[in-house]
Amino acid sequence: MQKTTKHQTSVSFLIYFLAIILMSGCVSGQLGKNNSGEYKNGMVVSAHPKASEVGIEILKKGGNAVDAAVAVQFALAVVYPNAGNIGGGGFMVYRSSKGEINALDFREKGPSSASRDMYLDSTGNPIVAKSLYGQLASGVPGSVDGMVEAHKKYGKLSWKEVIQPAIDLAQNGFQITKQQASELNNMHRNFMKFNPEGTAFINLERPWKENDLLVQNELATTLKLIQEKGRAGFYEGAVADSIVLEMQKGKGLITKEDLKNYHSVWRKPITGTYRGYKIITMPPTSSGGVALVQLLQSVEPYPLKKWGHNSDSTVQLIVEAERRVYADRATHLGDPDFYAVPVNELLNPDYNKNRMSTFNWSAATPSSSVLAGNVNGKEHEETTHFSIVDREGNAVSITTTLNGSYGSFVVVKGAGFLMNNEMDDFSVKPGAPNMYGLVGGEANSIAPNKRMLSSMTPSIVEKDNKLFMVVGTPGGSTIITSVFQTIINVIDFEMPMQSAVAAKKFHHQWLPDEVYAEKDALDSLTTEKLKAKGYKIVLRGGIGRVDAILKTKWGTYQGGADPRGDDKAIGY
Repeated sequence: MQKTTKHQTSVSFLIYFLAIILMSGCVSGQLGKNNSGEYKNGMVVSAHPKASEVGIEILKKGGNAVDAAVAVQFALAVVYPNAGNIGGGGFMVYRSSKGEINALDFREKGPSSASRDMYLDSTGNPIVAKSLYGQLASGVPGSVDGMVEAHKKYGKLSWKEVIQPAIDLAQNGFQITKQQASELNNMHRNFMKFNPEGTAFINLERPWKENDLLVQNELATTLKLIQEKGRAGFYEGAVADSIVLEMQKGKGLITKEDLKNYHSVWRKPITGTYRGYKIITMPPTSSGGVALVQLLQSVEPYPLKKWGHNSDSTVQLIVEAERRVYADRATHLGDPDFYAVPVNELLNPDYNKNRMSTFNWSAATPSSSVLAGNVNGKEHEETTHFSIVDREGNAVSITTTLNGSYGSFVVVKGAGFLMNNEMDDFSVKPGAPNMYGLVGGEANSIAPNKRMLSSMTPSIVEKDNKLFMVVGTPGGSTIITSVFQTIINVIDFEMPMQSAVAAKKFHHQWLPDEVYAEKDALDSLTTEKLKAKGYKIVLRGGIGRVDAILKTKWGTYQGGADPRGDDKAIGY
């Protein structure tokens, strides 16, 4: 046996050390600019660094995940106005450290005078602009009531403490990012059109630039009223008066009674399993939870890990699953308070297995031949999501939105916040697509006091009865598929959290019959194989902006903040 010299040992150690450095560099490259490291005491991942900082400070003060979530929601209304909001709505999925689960629906509602055909012309065709822009496009906001209810049920710190950071940011201002400066400049004409009396988002002196200070005094006043009076600070009094006055300027429908009568709803979460993991997700009014579990059931019998990430077989299987699930979404999903949604039937594994039995590996299934199953019984890119876990292991997953970027472009005069354009998420005309190409049916038709269908999919995953993942994303119709792909990226393809979030994604939604893919999501050989089978591949910009947290086997929290935006993961 050859003797190893001291010199050889040193060389071997040096080679090993260099290899570790190179491997670390590769991993860092995969993880992207927002790699957060791993932390033991808690983590916040949101769409804006300032909001993430607010959340982590609340955790450090002894607040729990819900305290931090409320603080982040209000902070995002200040620092991320294109989607963070108090004039919109959303969904929350909650899991306590002891395993209690719950779901809060604070989705907007149609005003009491809303009517089925309110956006149709005399010939019965949609007047697209009416459901997208201006006062008439807005549903009754739910975010403030939702945060009040969440804090009342689970909060630990005082209401005053969790609202104060947002007030400070609005009153003192914050430096806008390069991306925000570009967005505000691009939206200048719309802000001028719908806010002729001016708004904090309009800079008349010159175009916005990175690091400019955005001060929102009117919004600070509104937040102080909410801090002082809770729910009544928004749905009654001066703020409610301002909303109604704003509605009257543009023939909007929201009244004082609509505001006073709005209430968020606690609902039983959707649960399912995937390869031994438990999925906890949002029930209707969101379509996201049902569709997510359907997708997972549809692909579970197949060896995704063996086929590989974004291989031709993996992509084909997922596209065919999405084709069938989105067809079901168009027909069977709506507000459960108005429509008997057949949740149990849609989540029956045999049902989804039978749905998948009709596709052929040799050729794409035309969407024209796929209808919703028989059962008995572009939301916008500028939605936003945040994920939070505290020291005790309580977890919150919240997706919230105004719908379109900056909602209806209407800033409530005197109150300083943007109103949503969520009425477009109803089926304005059953069978006609909305602004994102999603088709809806009778289940999602417009009705007074009804909640419009959503694709938002805030979710929490358990492993062996313990917290494993908190995940969600904006992205309109792509929300469901982005959450789905992030989950399988971790479970099937064993990616760390940041890599799973940053990985390139693709999307199919039944109609139109096209597969959307981010640039470089599919290599040239995979693309050619899919095209040869009849799949139409359309390249597009970023899909989703996932913010997620993974609990590792060592008990630390690993963040995934999407590099497609200014998103930031912060832990301690």
